[in-house]
Amino acid sequence: MSSNAALHQEPQPIIACTVSRDVQNFDLLIEDMEAALGEQWGDLSFDDVLPFLSQPEAKTLRFLTIAMDGDDENRLPAISAIIGQAKAQNVKVILITEDVSPAVLHNLLREGGDEFVPYPLPEGELERAIERVMTPTEVVAATPEDEAPKKMIKGGDKNGVIIPIHGLAGGIGATTMAVNLAWELATVEKKTTNKVCLLDFDFQFGTTATYLDLARREAVVEMLTDTESMDGESFMQALSTYEEKLHVLTAPFDMIPLDLLSPEDITRIIEMAASHFDYVIIDMPSTMVEWSQTVLEASHVYFGMLELDMRSAQNLLRLKRAMQAEDLPFDKIRFILNRAPGFTDLNGKARVKRLAESLGVAIEVLMPDGGKPVAQNADHGVPMGSGIPKNPLRKEIVKLAKSVHDVNVSAAEAHV
Repeated sequence: MSSNAALHQEPQPIIACTVSRDVQNFDLLIEDMEAALGEQWGDLSFDDVLPFLSQPEAKTLRFLTIAMDGDDENRLPAISAIIGQAKAQNVKVILITEDVSPAVLHNLLREGGDEFVPYPLPEGELERAIERVMTPTEVVAATPEDEAPKKMIKGGDKNGVIIPIHGLAGGIGATTMAVNLAWELATVEKKTTNKVCLLDFDFQFGTTATYLDLARREAVVEMLTDTESMDGESFMQALSTYEEKLHVLTAPFDMIPLDLLSPEDITRIIEMAASHFDYVIIDMPSTMVEWSQTVLEASHVYFGMLELDMRSAQNLLRLKRAMQAEDLPFDKIRFILNRAPGFTDLNGKARVKRLAESLGVAIEVLMPDGGKPVAQNADHGVPMGSGIPKNPLRKEIVKLAKSVHDVNVSAAEAHV
């Protein structure tokens, strides 16, 4: 009886299809689809998929896996139409991309792509993406409250202090300050560890990954290009960890336009980070962009870094005029002078005073010149606290971190 039943067994329905110019260009995708779905998937070309979606056989489809590379970017309107038709039929879409520009990927995710996995496929990533799109959200809504499965946490229970660092000129030491301030805040307490996150918002030339010898992850681009779908899990997966004490959102591997992200995208990222960490340090690009105001308004203290030179003075003056013209809170910026004159340099201290008076600002923090060891230590990919703990610049950053932490602790105790 069992043999006859097997002979007359109905073929399993097709629940997924790959869509590509030629699936043989994505041999790893074939292997992973077979491993995940067995024989319950098919393959379609870009030209065949829309006619297929109108056929009765398509009613069992749960998702499409659209695989494309750089040569397919000229097919963007057709691929967008495929995504639109799939969404109209409640069919999920997983994007598999190789050598596709961030702008194109961003557009496809905006059109309705549900998941993104880079090619070559990282081990297990396609299977996890399939699990996410195959999980019906209706189950959660229909399940009684006492039997409901645990929902994915959208945010944490913290309300972190947001501290951007903005260099007013290139090479001024803003990234050095951001990386080392973040590390010192993470280690300022001996008995307990603060949860600290470092966000590299210089999406084109950010070097926090280099300063901490961290790999740049594909998950960063995935998260940045679809912040509307971001939750606690996807945000944490995009972060790299340094010595289990410091979490870092590195700049992407490839350059992306600074305006690829909207103010709403930046707000979501900052709010997510603040809900999971005690301190959020942001390494800002020196360029002012549309979302710079967003970061300024979200910050608790905004550090502007300058040096005792003409370019810093001119850029600070430009920034001041621009912000005051737009009625932005310029007074929120606290200025740090890097490579400041030494204690015995009376002439240098007089120059600092004249600079502050001529610009109409208060220079509240003076950081000494740490010399060549600072740059050499950065090349080694470790914080100064680990590589050159006795450097004078490191000692001043420690003082700044302790001051910030003490103020935060006092404020927290006052609200208890």
